[in-house]
Amino acid sequence: MSGAASPILPIPLVQAAQVFTILLAAPGISGVIARVEARLQGRRGPRVMQPYFDLAKLFAKESLAPEGASGFFLVAPLLALACYLTVPLLIPVLTAFPLPLGYMADILGGGFILSLAGFAVAVAAAESGGPYAQLGSSRAKTFAAITEPVVLFVVLSVALVTATDLPYAMAATVRSDITQVIRPAHLLAAGALFMVILAETGRIPVETHTGTNEFGMIEEARGFEHSGPYFAALRWGSAMKQLILYTILINVFLAPWGLAATPALAAVGLAVVALLVKASLVGAGVTLIDNSFAKLRLFKITDFVAAAFLLAVLAVLTLYLGGG
Repeated sequence: MSGAASPILPIPLVQAAQVFTILLAAPGISGVIARVEARLQGRRGPRVMQPYFDLAKLFAKESLAPEGASGFFLVAPLLALACYLTVPLLIPVLTAFPLPLGYMADILGGGFILSLAGFAVAVAAAESGGPYAQLGSSRAKTFAAITEPVVLFVVLSVALVTATDLPYAMAATVRSDITQVIRPAHLLAAGALFMVILAETGRIPVETHTGTNEFGMIEEARGFEHSGPYFAALRWGSAMKQLILYTILINVFLAPWGLAATPALAAVGLAVVALLVKASLVGAGVTLIDNSFAKLRLFKITDFVAAAFLLAVLAVLTLYLGGG
């Protein structure tokens, strides 16, 4: 005797589920990464749920702003958070089929939205007057000028391989044939994106993601002058950015399997579990790399990003030479 069919969710609810999955799961993925990192270093480490407790404590604290800072200083964390909540509408987080808002922008447009979030946070840090915040802001924008062209070229190379720049169509192309993943051009482009993710999430080559006062800090330094709920928004947004980049890597480039083929409740629920498992595995791999290599000197970041750019160039060359 067959069981009852799973209820079908309304499409707007599925679309909202994509956003809330990124919103609610991002701190948990950061907690898993912190736990794995501690184990690799021989420490007990924090609880997996610790990022949620930290956010709750920050939301309960008082908010302060530096004297002389404009209103944008307080608006920037909320603007960044809004940008991070927009990107999940454009990429396949839970579903294999495109949702109504999935065609608002291509993957390049999603990259611009992520860049807007980083720009807003950098501007707020620059006008705070704090030396460490201004240092992080300056470095973030300097290195963004290097890494963002690499991201654009990676998107171009994958668009050439899959003949589209729409995230859902890219994922469908990869999902249609498993051999698509091991095509040389595709692997080279995915490798370039992975190197960019390492740099963008503060894992390598120069930054410490733990927020200690080191000369190499970039991402963490920009929020030094924020406090209370606004600092919580920055921390939460940083975790969301990390999960979004992981989602693009696994659900668009490398492993777009486990996505819901229908809006059935059971299928969407399994897709949530699949995303969390895949993101945790990627996070564990990133942590292993982060703890296996010494941090590079600040001026070496150009070499690291140049290597990623070279991989993207090789992907395009390989495509036209018959290896794609």
